[in-house]
Amino acid sequence: MTVIGTVGLPGSGKGEAATVAREHDIPVVTMGDVIRQECRDRGLDPATHHGEIATALREENGPAAIAERSLPMIREELEDSDTVLVDGLRSGVELDAFREEFGDDFVLVSIEAPFEVRKERLADRGRDKGEDEGGESLEARDERERGFGMDDAMARADVVIDNTDTLATFRTKITALLEEGPEAVREVER
Repeated sequence: MTVIGTVGLPGSGKGEAATVAREHDIPVVTMGDVIRQECRDRGLDPATHHGEIATALREENGPAAIAERSLPMIREELEDSDTVLVDGLRSGVELDAFREEFGDDFVLVSIEAPFEVRKERLADRGRDKGEDEGGESLEARDERERGFGMDDAMARADVVIDNTDTLATFRTKITALLEEGPEAVREVER
């Protein structure tokens, strides 16, 4: 059994890593889906209120709240699969929750790209509302996510993937991770 978690700032490539996992028939548990569902449960638009509800859930239920809500979904996927990808850790506290639950079977991958690259990707993606549409600026999103403790989680990652090359190169790195394990990515990154 292997549980692979991804961490990275908005636009770094976490969603693309999840897409590659799905293409390899590896189930994906997206932590952001917990937040999007909570938005809908509260009658709010996830595209506008995602950050607000992410903060509220942590304030109301503790800093590991989203990880804790994800654990049953991960366990369910592990019933039928040897590997699960968990998309979107945000803090060292969440990392601790997953390591406590899965021990050495949990691998954290930090996906990293510079601000300007991420900003361009998010603009191209068109999924998130920008500041002019009632959403958050990338600067504000980065600050909020860093406030959750993302820098701590990224610093403690088992593997770092630089996502500044082509999409094909990134997908090759994620495929190596999924098929051959963390050492294969470490070799590619050297």
